[in-house]
Amino acid sequence: MEEYIVSVYVDNHFGTLARVAGMFRRRGFNIDTLTVGETEDPAFSRITISFRGDEKFKKQLVAQLEKIEDVKNVKVLERESSVTRELVLIKIRNDPATRPEVMNICEIFRARVVDYSAETLTIEITGKDKLSAFIDLMRRYGIIEICRTGIVALERGSANIKEQ
Repeated sequence: MEEYIVSVYVDNHFGTLARVAGMFRRRGFNIDTLTVGETEDPAFSRITISFRGDEKFKKQLVAQLEKIEDVKNVKVLERESSVTRELVLIKIRNDPATRPEVMNICEIFRARVVDYSAETLTIEITGKDKLSAFIDLMRRYGIIEICRTGIVALERGSANIKEQ
């Protein structure tokens, strides 16, 4: 199964997100990540969805999304021609014996400590491919909790979702 990223430009109205997400539910497919937020114009929001499926499902989904009244535009984003990012906050145990090693790993991965207490360190990391590797490395230090945003994406260059 292929991984797809779909960007959906919608009216910023109550219930729009539920209708968009409902398209997946009705078809029995899982959403891997979903992010939504207001755009440069508060009247509109952008929903970014990543999911796995085949070409036929992707085409069906796009066609169905385009039928929803609040949906203004739908674009399937190609990884090669898009900038994608995800944010992860990860809280680990703060052990003086391993802290220098953790700080070194953070530097290598361009992560940063955003909260420090005697018991824990909260680390912020953004990116796309390196996140899982960073999380795997942090497991040995005692992960307490993780929070991930899901993928956000924009097309490179002058292309944008408002014009198609």
